[in-house]
Amino acid sequence: MSDELDELDDLVLQGQRIRGIKLIKDTFECSLHEALDYYVERYRKLRLTRPDDFTESHEEYWDGFYS
Repeated sequence: MSDELDELDDLVLQGQRIRGIKLIKDTFECSLHEALDYYVERYRKLRLTRPDDFTESHEEYWDGFYS
């Protein structure tokens, strides 16, 4: 599980939203909605704990992503 979380963190930091959501969905065998909620929660945590690792502002990160 730790490997998947590390991979997810990398995807979140790289802005790979679709790949991150798919990883969550496949790993936890959950719905798309649940995977999206988990992704957003992880994104928020990383924004608080590792803000310097993001290359885009919050607005830029989510620009063009509609759920």
